[in-house]
Amino acid sequence: MSEVINIIVDGENYEAQEGSLLIDLLIKNKIKVPYFCYHESLGPDGNCRMCMVEIEGQKRPQIACDTFVKEGMEVRSNTQNIKSLRTDILELELINHPVDCPVCDQAGECSLQDFYMDYGLHNSKVTIQDKVKHDKAVDLGSNVMLDQERCVLCARCTRFTDKITGTHELGIIGRGDNAKVSTMPGRKLSNAYAMNVVDLCPVGALTSKDFRFSQRVWFLQTAESVCHGCAKGCNIYIDHNKPKYKDDVMYRFRPRRNDAVNGFFMCDEGRLSYKELQENRQERALLNGEDISQEEAIQKAKETIKKFYGNICIILDANLYTQEIEAIIKFAKTIGTNVCSPQEIYQDEDFKDDMLKSANRAANSKTIEKLHVYTGKPRSDGLIINFNHPGEFSAQSQINFFTHKRNNAGLTLPTATWNESSGTLTNEDGIEQKCEQAIHKNNPVPTVIEYLQRLQS
Repeated sequence: MSEVINIIVDGENYEAQEGSLLIDLLIKNKIKVPYFCYHESLGPDGNCRMCMVEIEGQKRPQIACDTFVKEGMEVRSNTQNIKSLRTDILELELINHPVDCPVCDQAGECSLQDFYMDYGLHNSKVTIQDKVKHDKAVDLGSNVMLDQERCVLCARCTRFTDKITGTHELGIIGRGDNAKVSTMPGRKLSNAYAMNVVDLCPVGALTSKDFRFSQRVWFLQTAESVCHGCAKGCNIYIDHNKPKYKDDVMYRFRPRRNDAVNGFFMCDEGRLSYKELQENRQERALLNGEDISQEEAIQKAKETIKKFYGNICIILDANLYTQEIEAIIKFAKTIGTNVCSPQEIYQDEDFKDDMLKSANRAANSKTIEKLHVYTGKPRSDGLIINFNHPGEFSAQSQINFFTHKRNNAGLTLPTATWNESSGTLTNEDGIEQKCEQAIHKNNPVPTVIEYLQRLQS
């Protein structure tokens, strides 16, 4: 392990690992330094030159992304000379940049906007008419659109397809003012993690076709959660908006950094899975396909449980929160029955890869294992109580707690999806993770725990 050393930044003492990058220390300690090309997952590239700092003993400013810390190093990050230098570099970045901010999806999340307000504020020496034009709205494939005019050539996207996915679809072609990002001849951006380039892009050059023009980011609220697409448990942000007099709607999932689980990224399928959560929802209680009230449904459920006492099996979904699973197990004991969660249905070898996609499509199967829940087929054919398990089961009678519409045999009660409640999951590596409630509906359907409370009242 490398030695811990002391360096001075803007008159303050800091500790760092010897041989680590200076920019990492600045980022970690929230010392303001602008950068486009550097990203902690991609390493230094040194092409944007924005992260210039002064270092005692050096004749000229150095870029922090390619400078290694040394014992006793003295760094100055906010002198007037450095600010002027950043203004000049930023002017070069903006020479051919279009004035698209009012219609750009990146507005509100754009590093170029932020840095201009911090260091720019200069009078452009190039008119709009004189700017070099490139192609706009280029469909790269995999739900990604490219606006070549907005690109600052940071090369994050090209390095992602080279270093992270190893698929090499993107490159920079041309020289000087004619340089631009493009796909390789005859190819499309087609890997399973392609939409991560949208997150990596510091400006509005790469945008998501799914999110494009759907919502301004400053209207969005954000909750921290975990993707339920597989047992990997990638950390995510859920961006949603609840306008006045309207219902709460999700607009996108974004990866949330967790170095122990998913790093900075997530797969495209998990990213787009928010759509399924909002479509084809079970919103009404049904008895043999006919609408009934919530009160009637709860009363019918109580009567059915009483009728089949001693011949009941509870089946639960391995995507439920740990708190819900524990509550169901306790409920099962009160009605003298057992709990099972058949796991075979969650196995999907075609989905698996060597990055972030697990063959186990159940987000909380580790908790099923820890709590010793039986994972075979139901042991009763009298009454089956199904807490949103995706399998189909036959019995004399059924009580279903479903989030989405499907077979409505017996009694069906609408249940909140995981983003409409909070709880914890344990991923396949045994890491327990918390999920915040993101969505607050005007007319929410009950959660599993709320139903259990009503059934026992």
